[in-house]
Amino acid sequence: MIYRNYAEQARTWPQTGRHILAQFDDDSIYVYQAYRPAIADYAIAHQQFGGEFSFSRMSWIKPNFLWMMYRSGWATKEGQERVLAIRLRRSFFEELLGAAVPSSFAPGRFARREDWAHAVAKSEVRLQWDPDHDPAGTPLPRRALQLGLRGEMLRRYATTEVLAIVDVTAFVEAQRPAARGVAVQLMTPEEHVYRPTAVAAGEAVGLAPSA
Repeated sequence: MIYRNYAEQARTWPQTGRHILAQFDDDSIYVYQAYRPAIADYAIAHQQFGGEFSFSRMSWIKPNFLWMMYRSGWATKEGQERVLAIRLRRSFFEELLGAAVPSSFAPGRFARREDWAHAVAKSEVRLQWDPDHDPAGTPLPRRALQLGLRGEMLRRYATTEVLAIVDVTAFVEAQRPAARGVAVQLMTPEEHVYRPTAVAAGEAVGLAPSA
């Protein structure tokens, strides 16, 4: 992974609106999850999920590193002591975006609440736009994306679509003290605005596709 000074990066990021901030290249994109040690150890050893990982419940992934830090308390919350960076095929991530259905009713996408409820019930990918957070956990005007996976999409995410699983817990622990205050020394993964390349993916999550 590539890391850069947080303050330098933050000056280049949009301050408001919905944006996918992520580290990605032409073929792949990183997303984050935090787990208890048993699940993380299995994932690192086998480079896919299994063991105590649950395939029967929805699992949420976050492309934005600081959203994961807020959710896990910088790897201090029980059951979230180990932070994993999962490198996915970018084509699969676009597929996830295209299949995503919002967790709450979106009038711009669904004419009737009943249509939305039916789509949510059968979808294997759930979409949420939540407030992004600064390193100290303060909510920001900018919105960050997270995706909930279940069923076949979750199985593929956990096994066949994984390119690499990296344990970044040591990095998180090392940076945790620098996250307080103005965070001038804080390093975070290098992230840029990710724009879906597929029209269907952009429309599904409410973003314009890249040219």
